[in-house]
Amino acid sequence: MTAAAKTPAATQSATLDGRRFHGVVLEAGKTEGDADTITFAGGRFRSSACDRYGYGDGAYTTRVDGDCVRFEAETESAQYGRLRWSGTVAGKRLDGTLTMLRDGQAVGQKWVLAGER
Repeated sequence: MTAAAKTPAATQSATLDGRRFHGVVLEAGKTEGDADTITFAGGRFRSSACDRYGYGDGAYTTRVDGDCVRFEAETESAQYGRLRWSGTVAGKRLDGTLTMLRDGQAVGQKWVLAGER
C-alpha cells in the first residue's frame, strides 16, 4: 500500500487552479442576484461580482472531502472590509458562502451558486 493510499481523503489537498465557475450571488430570501464568475488561478481566488467594490483576489486553500473539494479564501476591500469565502466544488458545480466582515465582526452573508462550462 502506498503512502497516498493510506492518507484519508479528508486530509488530502487538491487544487482548483485553472477552473472558472459562472453563476449568481444571492442574498437570503431573494431569487435574483448579481452575476458572478469565480476564478481559481495561481493559488488565488477571485469573484468578478466583487470587483466593483474594490475586492481583490486572495489565496485559497482546499481539501478533498469524499466526492467534493472544499475551499476557503479571504478577499479584502479598503473601503468595505473583508469577505470570508467557503464552499464546495462537486463535479462542475460550486456552492459557496461569503461572509462580510467589518472590524472582525460578521455583518452579513450571501450565497454563490455557479457551474463550470
